[in-house]
Amino acid sequence: QVQLVESGGGLVQLGGSLRLSCTGSGFTLDYYAIGWFRQAPGKARKGVSCISSNDGRTYYGESVKGRFTISRENAKNSVYLQMNSLKPEDTAVYYCAAPCLGYSGYVAEEFAGYWGQGTQVTVSS
Repeated sequence: QVQLVESGGGLVQLGGSLRLSCTGSGFTLDYYAIGWFRQAPGKARKGVSCISSNDGRTYYGESVKGRFTISRENAKNSVYLQMNSLKPEDTAVYYCAAPCLGYSGYVAEEFAGYWGQGTQVTVSS
């Protein structure tokens, strides 16, 4: 069974940090560009970050540039999202998905056919 499993969400105060993990089960992540997306209540899902499969190039949405860092560890079949300087507007359910498309300041999900179940991130002020 092909699965993407997210973990690492939680409640954190303004300015705090969290590290999200996305692990593949029955699914080899290093074949794909892996992305993080988020959806806040009442809002459309938006791309957060994307990391390519071949050269490890990274892409970020404008609202998270300089604060979030995406990385991958193929030996552990995992992709991570380090989130620093968190703000209340970062509160959302975060999903990992494959594949993603990365552009300067924008991450697209048009071809993402594999999704995790999501992990809640809540930033309190």
